[in-house]
Amino acid sequence: MQTTYLALTFTPYDRLQEWLKVTGLPIALSILGALILARFVNWAGGRITQRIDDTYQQGDALVRSEATKHRHSVAQVITWVVITIIYVITAMKVLNLLGLPIGSLVAPATVLGAALGFGAQRVVQDILAGFFIITERQYGFGDTVQIAITGSSTDAEGVIEDVTLRVTRMRNADGEVITVPNGQIVKAVNLSKDWARAVVDVPIPATADINHVNDILHRVGVDAYEDKALRPLLLDTPSVMGVESLAVDQVSIRMVARTLPGKQFQVGRALRVRVVTALRRAGITVSAELETDAVGGEIE
Repeated sequence: MQTTYLALTFTPYDRLQEWLKVTGLPIALSILGALILARFVNWAGGRITQRIDDTYQQGDALVRSEATKHRHSVAQVITWVVITIIYVITAMKVLNLLGLPIGSLVAPATVLGAALGFGAQRVVQDILAGFFIITERQYGFGDTVQIAITGSSTDAEGVIEDVTLRVTRMRNADGEVITVPNGQIVKAVNLSKDWARAVVDVPIPATADINHVNDILHRVGVDAYEDKALRPLLLDTPSVMGVESLAVDQVSIRMVARTLPGKQFQVGRALRVRVVTALRRAGITVSAELETDAVGGEIE
């Protein structure tokens, strides 16, 4: 009787030990292996994107070739998809080790999927929109974009830091990170696709000699293109488009310059400084608005 009592006493412990060997240990190893593999994939994806960035020789995060930006975004998406697949396979393996056949979960999963279908429509919409954003190369990592969002009265503008199948992350001029679901994007304006254009509208008094002002602006464009600091940012000589608008006491002349992607703002400020200086030397007054825009516009 005493022997039987001791055997019954240690039976639960023996069963627990057997379960740990047969089921618990494989589950723990599967989860640990999935975590390690996911970390490795994340590390490998980071190394790949780092190599893509390092191969770009111009060294500016905003100025990237279109192929480089696309490869960077694709590498990020592939990393995310591979990690998701690893976790899904691990979850299925754990369920199988626990004795829950996957086939028996099909019917409950169908019912649950139908119940959550209406709530998951937005997620599916985000993923589909993200897929087309990446495959169509609408924008990529490092692009300067302006995005119109559903339900928002103001557009989000900044530099793209991350593009996944579900969301787009961007950082604005104030350093704030903006996360936008891809399905909520109504319109995306890429301000750094292939090349950009700096536009400078020069308001002058209506009594000024237009031809003389055009000559001064043309000379400003030639000098800017010959400048060692501005030349690497310009694709050609800034040109004078002519009169843009007329008012009772003011005429606006437009000057444009093709620049490297993302450099139109820096070039525009530098051109305003040169325009204000050149017109002052010629005795032509300009509006206070142009002078304000020109403050801080010198290229360092």
